[in-house]
Amino acid sequence: MIEPPTESGTSDLSQGRGPPKSGRLTRALVLAAALEVIDRDGIDALSMRRLGDALGRDPMGLYRHTPSKAALLDGVAEMVLDQLAVDTTQGDWAGQLRNLARDFRMLALDHPNVVPLLVTRPLATPLGLRPLSSLRPLESILTLLTRAGFSVTDALHIYRALFGFLYGHVLNELAELVKRPEEAEDLLRLGLHRLPIAEFPLLRELASILAAYDGASELERGLDILLTGPLTDPGHQTREVVT
Repeated sequence: MIEPPTESGTSDLSQGRGPPKSGRLTRALVLAAALEVIDRDGIDALSMRRLGDALGRDPMGLYRHTPSKAALLDGVAEMVLDQLAVDTTQGDWAGQLRNLARDFRMLALDHPNVVPLLVTRPLATPLGLRPLSSLRPLESILTLLTRAGFSVTDALHIYRALFGFLYGHVLNELAELVKRPEEAEDLLRLGLHRLPIAEFPLLRELASILAAYDGASELERGLDILLTGPLTDPGHQTREVVT
């Protein structure tokens, strides 16, 4: 489940009040301000100068809390991922993974501009050099699954399959967001009217189906396939479906 916000992930700033210029600046405040900028204007809009303006501080003073923009982006990703939690003591491993998947989807919808940090940024960093918070979901899932009877190798395969599916799902769902939700006409809502009809007749014809996309239902359908298949039982030794 998504945990209640902690000191590392929220602040008065995140609620729109902002710290007084004379108040003590903390890493949590810096990260909360960075997340606000990203949520509002995107990753490319984030800079130390922009962040300093948001906090009412000299940008150079921010380097005491985050040494570079790369570290700042890692910190924002950590702050978002810190909201994910897995109860490793629960015996219902599939139910725990379903809850984790639902929470991850909600985080992605709440912070769509942060999704690239969660999905693609870790690929540029060797596993052991990534921020510890980014590795905790992996460790927790490995613990959950090995306690359920899976080998640690199979647990890793399941983790990879689950997050591979989740990354693809959230990217696809964000891509399905309608362009003009107030429009009654599906073709206009999705912006498909801009496509040349001679070149994309079938895609335009699918407007009503594409407009009916339900991200929550699609997620559940995918999880059913991934988690309830016969090859995901810890007593079965050949689980190629999750490799």
